[in-house]
Amino acid sequence: MNNYETVFILTPVLSDVQMKEAVEKFKAVLTAEGSEIVSEEYWGLRKLAYPIQKKSTGFYQMLEFKADPSVIAKLELQFRRDEKVIRFLTFRQEKDFAAYAAKRRNKSKETVKEN
Repeated sequence: MNNYETVFILTPVLSDVQMKEAVEKFKAVLTAEGSEIVSEEYWGLRKLAYPIQKKSTGFYQMLEFKADPSVIAKLELQFRRDEKVIRFLTFRQEKDFAAYAAKRRNKSKETVKEN
């Protein structure tokens, strides 16, 4: 199993409930295929660098997971079929980057505990 990270942008016209349902749908695709979700981050509503489908903002979501390479094609097919997703990017983490991501997660947990 490889470490992967995917970032996807959801259309800004969604309600909070619809946005969470869409994220849960993609997480369910991963877990149904036997993947392990390591981390999930909601980055919020952000301005896009350039308009996509006549939209200038979008809800950003990041998922970090461990999966077999065959799962990526199924996940990306679901991204393409869902009209709520306006962009996505999935990449495999090299071992050095995976170590950095783990350190970053632990650091963010420590700052949350301090506050």
